[in-house]
Amino acid sequence: MARHKNPTLDRRKVVAEILKQRGDALVVAGLGAPTWDTAAAGDSPLNFYTWGGMGGAAMIGLGLALAQPKRRVIVITGDGELLMGLGSLATIAVQQPRNLALIVLDNERYGETGMQDTHTRFGVDLAGMAKAAGFRASGTVYSAAQLKNWIPRFHRQAGPVFCDIKVTSQPAPMVLPVRDGPTLRNRFREALLGAAEACQ
Repeated sequence: MARHKNPTLDRRKVVAEILKQRGDALVVAGLGAPTWDTAAAGDSPLNFYTWGGMGGAAMIGLGLALAQPKRRVIVITGDGELLMGLGSLATIAVQQPRNLALIVLDNERYGETGMQDTHTRFGVDLAGMAKAAGFRASGTVYSAAQLKNWIPRFHRQAGPVFCDIKVTSQPAPMVLPVRDGPTLRNRFREALLGAAEACQ
């Protein structure tokens, strides 16, 4: 297990920095704080928020990456959600989508259920698991300098790319995007495919 270091990065600022350079990338946000952080960085019809879909963000991202191989797909999720679906790392690695980046905002807490410690608080190494599964690039970020070096990789490096970003558990104000599932699905489809294709 990895030696524990106390997280210092602010999750809201981290997501804002990552998404500054998104261009036309498709962004899948995990439930809870990753959705609020993504919305706070700027709501977009190319954001797909997974309200209530715990454990599904990585696999939704994989599906999009395979269906849209010419578009960059960025998944922003939490450590609790990824721990719920660790098998997704193996499935993504087997498929080897070159356009997928999977980013974990790791505050070492289950934010949706009372801030209990997750396994990463005790040294479980998500980046090590991704590397062992077969991701092309995998790492853990603790500092702003490390994040700066990783951001271009999220947007341009051949994937699959995995990064576990250690963030504090300091709360941030909720920024709630649209919550209606059909509305989110339809606006995403229309933004991605165009109005005519989305209606078929």
